[in-house]
Amino acid sequence: MTRAELQRQIPGLTEARLAELIAAGIVRPVHSNSGDRFREIDAARLQLALDLEDAFELHDEALELVLSLIDQLNGARGDMRAMLGALAEEPPETRARLRGLIRELRVVTVRR
Repeated sequence: MTRAELQRQIPGLTEARLAELIAAGIVRPVHSNSGDRFREIDAARLQLALDLEDAFELHDEALELVLSLIDQLNGARGDMRAMLGALAEEPPETRARLRGLIRELRVVTVRR
């Protein structure tokens, strides 16, 4: 989507604020011959950034940090889903052995 389409989709997103958020690395538009293009995920990220900014009065550096942490958490969730999917393919005895190991590790970690 274009800058104009993005601004129509996100109320309150001015051209100046969009430029600041791009400069801060909050979103990275795809550059094309017809100008910057944005994906749906960019629109969602910008909306989240503006919501966080409004709710918590975050400046750009803090906003970038919070969004980076959210990105890391989402990445970890994806990795966990992939591991659980791979584990589900293993034979029952392997799954049982791994469940036991995980329980032991969790107990050790909690005690520390």
